[in-house]
Amino acid sequence: MSPNLFGPQHRLLLALATVAALAAGCAVEVQNTKPAQALARQAMPEGEIAIGWRVFQQKCAGCHGAAATGSANAPDLLPRLREMGSHQFVSLVLRRYDSILVAAESDPDSASHSAMVEKILQGKEKALVMPAWQGDPTVTAHIIDLYAYLSARADGTQGPGRPSAR
Repeated sequence: MSPNLFGPQHRLLLALATVAALAAGCAVEVQNTKPAQALARQAMPEGEIAIGWRVFQQKCAGCHGAAATGSANAPDLLPRLREMGSHQFVSLVLRRYDSILVAAESDPDSASHSAMVEKILQGKEKALVMPAWQGDPTVTAHIIDLYAYLSARADGTQGPGRPSAR
């Protein structure tokens, strides 16, 4: 007598193999309902907000204000962070940041760009130049943490004070 090839154990294995094969070959269409900025932020590993706050206070607050809401020397970062993803943030922080250059790269024909240039020409506003931080080991080691802190501030999930450690 030959053994039964389709016993309960063999049927279970066959069923599992069939499900795995179908899952591997099936296409599922999913509608993306998340905003592009949320997706851009997911691409970067999660940083520590408390560490980012500490780095911000040490390296950035002198110009951008303790709450990142700007000062006479530098702009409010919160609206800017709402519009940029992690890759653009890292690029801007690690290389020299010149507000005219950034505006010109985005849309040199925009009304806001023209208004900014006019203010600079009239002496009402000075050109912003932020140094490159790529040579600073504190900033480069904690760029993800800095982004986490500023993103949380921009999203409203972190207040202006010192964050509590996790």
